[in-house]
Amino acid sequence: MSTKINIYPNLRHYTDGLEAVEVEGNTVGQCLDHLVKQFPSIKNGLFNKNGKLLNYVDIYVNLESTYPEELAKSVKDGDEIHLVLIIAGG
Repeated sequence: MSTKINIYPNLRHYTDGLEAVEVEGNTVGQCLDHLVKQFPSIKNGLFNKNGKLLNYVDIYVNLESTYPEELAKSVKDGDEIHLVLIIAGG
């Protein structure tokens, strides 16, 4: 099962500048695990030391929020995952 992960610009330094990466998996979590296998350093940009998704990382599948399922959200062949960082400031 092939799924495309669209990488948020602030995370692209982990993927050697790639805007999108093809991954395999049946859930968002499995797809992110496959992404981490390809680009191990991106783990620090997505997960805390306990393996939980960082609170400022938002995930969309086919432009729909995965909340509250997030990592457990099912994906199918051809779906697109978007990794978005919630940025605040003033």
